[in-house]
Amino acid sequence: MSQADDNDRKLAHLVDRAVRGLPTRIAPPTLELRVLGELGRHVALPWWRQSFSHWPRYARTLFFAVCAALSGMAFVGGAWIVAGIGTVQAWRQTSAVVAGASALLISMVRTIPTAWLYDAAAVTAVLYALLFALGAAAYRTLWADL
Repeated sequence: MSQADDNDRKLAHLVDRAVRGLPTRIAPPTLELRVLGELGRHVALPWWRQSFSHWPRYARTLFFAVCAALSGMAFVGGAWIVAGIGTVQAWRQTSAVVAGASALLISMVRTIPTAWLYDAAAVTAVLYALLFALGAAAYRTLWADL
């Protein structure tokens, strides 16, 4: 046995002795009622709201079959799209649609006044800072004392 294993064993023994020496704590009387109520509520859930392992066998089988079918359709559809885009005509049509959409987007953006864009950037920055501050406050309130 190595020195590290011996130290780990001694530490485990010391921690075990210290924990066993602590007085037993009695739970508040309302805790038992809340725990039993939550367990009863969880048991009363329908099968589709419980974890996947509690689903009936036919539902799990059907779920896997649907997932396999959708995965197969995604692969076949992707191959079909790649094969269809391989033609010159498809490339021309796709590039025409992309060019038209980008021209429309550029013309729409140019009609927005510059001051509005600056205002939107300022509002976004303020909202982001507010979100950060709320997250920090929530952390300090909920988890900092644990």
